[in-house]
Amino acid sequence: MNARAAARAIDALRRGWAISVHAADGVVHVMAVEGADAVTLKAFDPSGKADILVAAARGETLKLANQLAAADPDMPVLIARAPWIDGDVAAAIADPVLDLSSPLKGPFAAKPLGAPAAAKATLRLARLAGILPAFFVGSEGSSEASVDAGDIDAYDDAAHLAIATRARLPVSTSETAEIIAFRSPDEPREHVALVIGTRDDSPPVVRLHSECLTGDVLGSLKCDCGPQLHEALHRIADSRWGVLLYLRQEGRGIGLINKLRAYALQDQGFDTVDANIRLGFAIDARDFSVAARMLELLGIDEVRLLTNNPKKVEGLEQAGVKVAERLPIILAANPHNEQYLATKRDRTGHQL
Repeated sequence: MNARAAARAIDALRRGWAISVHAADGVVHVMAVEGADAVTLKAFDPSGKADILVAAARGETLKLANQLAAADPDMPVLIARAPWIDGDVAAAIADPVLDLSSPLKGPFAAKPLGAPAAAKATLRLARLAGILPAFFVGSEGSSEASVDAGDIDAYDDAAHLAIATRARLPVSTSETAEIIAFRSPDEPREHVALVIGTRDDSPPVVRLHSECLTGDVLGSLKCDCGPQLHEALHRIADSRWGVLLYLRQEGRGIGLINKLRAYALQDQGFDTVDANIRLGFAIDARDFSVAARMLELLGIDEVRLLTNNPKKVEGLEQAGVKVAERLPIILAANPHNEQYLATKRDRTGHQL
């Protein structure tokens, strides 16, 4: 397994270049729909016959997949390329945000997948690259990168995370806090931990906080991320000692651009769960083994976890970290995030 191969493939996809994805059942040659332009698409697909690979959730909207298949966001669907499907139509197929402004006419026809495991790995690459899970699938030709499904596993392996550096960082809740940075040689995201208080033998109060640019930095009222971050810092400071783990998993793991697309879908009336599904992603694509690895590197194997999300408890315990106690975070809603908070409670099992 070669994590570097996955890194090169992800970089190529983000640049709009063609790649080849290999698995035990075969190979697919693809170019991301959102990265293609008239010139690059012509070079990749001179005959204009490349089929289009999408996630099953998108296929359901196009009446090409049943609800059972669509429940698995990694399930691929291959759309047969019709003469009237040009670059603009392909872009509309890829991006559900455009459904109101560019209604899809159809009918669309599905084709059997020649290499379903390779196609599934391709959809996984889309999430890691932060792009829409929609690809032109061409015949064998030149590609900028070649990747195996096992390479993707290696790239996404939290075990490779290591401490890069640490320093004293006075913050508003604690002038003696220490910040510790973690990174992997395989991928560019850098996670950090903020340790507050004097360490002793008691389980620390720990908060797993996934990055949210809009909430943490810009003060978005659509979510509760910013207030949760600040509340957690105060709760940790009021305890004997604790750790804030700041995880670079924007948008529940789908990336900033796709999160903003989900916001646009919410403006069209979809809740936060249906918006992610409509984009072709899992409801929550975060990997909490990253947090477990960070705690391992800090020598912490038991925590009191600040969270309303039972999946965080489950994720840590599956990775070998004991959760001695779950501490809820209770914050007031505002008119902009009332439905968002209700959706988290009713559809993703968040508890107070």
